[in-house]
Amino acid sequence: MSLTLATDGAQHIPAALDAESLATLEVALAPQPTDRAGLRLANLPALASMLSASGPIGQHAAAHLGAAARSVRAILFDKSATTNWALGWHQDRTIAVRQRIETPGFGPWTVKSGIQHVAPPQSLLDRMLTLRLHLDPVDAHNAPLLIAPGSHRQGRVAESDVAALVDGCGAHACLAARGDIWLYATPILHASETARDPRRRRVLQLDYSAVSLPGGLEWLGVK
Repeated sequence: MSLTLATDGAQHIPAALDAESLATLEVALAPQPTDRAGLRLANLPALASMLSASGPIGQHAAAHLGAAARSVRAILFDKSATTNWALGWHQDRTIAVRQRIETPGFGPWTVKSGIQHVAPPQSLLDRMLTLRLHLDPVDAHNAPLLIAPGSHRQGRVAESDVAALVDGCGAHACLAARGDIWLYATPILHASETARDPRRRRVLQLDYSAVSLPGGLEWLGVK
């Protein structure tokens, strides 16, 4: 089944990254440790031009968010036989900011990997996009991302309602080849199982927004 962002809240872009772009990504990410479930990144200067709204990665966000789109958070997932974790169905509900500034409508606050995170108003999350850049192929046995198509239109979903909503929307496995991008509405319900046939599965996940934050808050961004 082919999904679209407009209808389902997710879309597959095959062969989005050419060999040169993939090589640049791998060089930039090579120094990162490989023994963590998810590594939050804020300093990737070698990728700045690629992530910009006119770059080979950022252009896919800008096509939906406009020329003001910018990368506001990056997480590297490096799943393998030794780091073979699972994540239950959930929504991404927090953003990464430079410092904690109490602002109406923003909270609660948490610190993840030394980075300030805060839950923003749902309306802000509804205007964000998440891109997943695949450095390795992902088949049905190597823990593809699972999404519940259309669930992003339900706003903030109570934990008690998640299972029923996934049952109603169904689950779609986001299979990918090396160089593919999956993009989805940031609030969509998603999950990941442990790999049945674990092989290295590197994914750089980027959140994009074209919205400025209020009250002196600043996106952490990806520099």
